Amino acid sequence: MNLLDSVIHGKTPKAPKLVIYGYEGTGKSTWASHAPNPIFVQTEDGLNQIETNKFPLAHNFAEVMNYLCAVRDEPHEFQTLVVDSLSGLEPMIWEEVCKAYGVKTIEKVEGGYGKGYVIALNWWTQFRDLLTQINEKRNMMIILIAHVGVQTVKDPETATYDRTAPRLHRLAEGLITQWSDAVFQAKQKFRVQKAAEGFGAERNIATAIGSEGGERVLRTIGNAAVIAKNRYDIPEEIPLDFNILMNYITGNINSTEAKNV
Repeated sequence: MNLLDSVIHGKTPKAPKLVIYGYEGTGKSTWASHAPNPIFVQTEDGLNQIETNKFPLAHNFAEVMNYLCAVRDEPHEFQTLVVDSLSGLEPMIWEEVCKAYGVKTIEKVEGGYGKGYVIALNWWTQFRDLLTQINEKRNMMIILIAHVGVQTVKDPETATYDRTAPRLHRLAEGLITQWSDAVFQAKQKFRVQKAAEGFGAERNIATAIGSEGGERVLRTIGNAAVIAKNRYDIPEEIPLDFNILMNYITGNINSTEAKNV
């Protein structure tokens, strides 16, 4: 067989693998609940007021993996898997590493020096590979939710600076974001205003932009200060509305039309 006969031309659409992170109360879980027929795997409590399908709260890594195996293997009609959240899953993984190495904290694994975080990637890889199987075998969309964290970046060509990222250890964050098709930051739009504090002093006050506590948006393209990416034709910022996102992903709207959204 001529290997050139196996060349694939054009796009090969697959169910998206998405990561969304942001501050508490931004609306990440509510946003994910609007995905097609979702089923949530909970690693932290917080879905009581959201009308959606969900497994009982997981208390350890084994329970999370059991739920994922059920989604992969058992008959069902769910179309989207949501893990809420990665930030709740990470301590479970660290607990497994500590048990395996007979220590009390991840910092003590193999004598320390960050070795525990490297070893934890074995558990993260198991989790990621199971998500891949669900995505490919069941053609299910994957949505991974995380809280927001701050990373300190030491670049030899610039001054040290901070950037917002999913609240995970840097190694785990790199593994998950590389695997995903898109990483979005959910944020509330605000402006910073100065206010008098007395004796000539001033302080900065954040004021929400928009009604009902402020306009909420998805940041879809990253820069030095924000981790975000997408493999689709999506503008840098869109409303925090799942239907609008899916219109971009499926090609029913393009970046030129974004100015009118």
